[in-house]
Amino acid sequence: MSIQIVFETHSTSVDNERGRASGWADCPLSDTGRQQANDLGVRRRHDSLAAIFSSDLGRAVETAQIALGASGIPILLDWRLRECDYGDATQQAVEHHHATRCQYLSSPYPNGESWHQAVQRVGSFLDDLSLRWEDRRVLVIGHVATRWGLDHFVDNATLEDLCGAGFDWQEGWEYELG
Repeated sequence: MSIQIVFETHSTSVDNERGRASGWADCPLSDTGRQQANDLGVRRRHDSLAAIFSSDLGRAVETAQIALGASGIPILLDWRLRECDYGDATQQAVEHHHATRCQYLSSPYPNGESWHQAVQRVGSFLDDLSLRWEDRRVLVIGHVATRWGLDHFVDNATLEDLCGAGFDWQEGWEYELG
């Protein structure tokens, strides 16, 4: 028994285009992001999805709604799929986050959380998937922390390796849980 998970990042947000790391701050999708969400819907509409799980942050919700809101596939929001809470560093330059994020693997950002805490949230979500979604294919829409959680718990990647790796966007990542 297993669960097939397709992970897609939220589409490009206004903060992404400004070079800002949003963390838990809400920001809308940009025009480019809305087109990417449409493309996601075309890519996944006939992908045998039983459910869509999305972070409850606005940019992920907007991605899910534009992509597959009219498909009839249930969209379930879950706060555990949120990005890492950068606390006082929310909306700072992305370059700053990439240069310093390894410092916050175990120690929380001031007034925020650590990457370990964020990844553990995703692990809790994954534990709950088996309660109802065995032998199904689901879509998860989230953030860097969501992907790190999948890489860590499904593919056994270490947070130390993940924090030093770059991020190359692609049309979804496939995982098998179980």
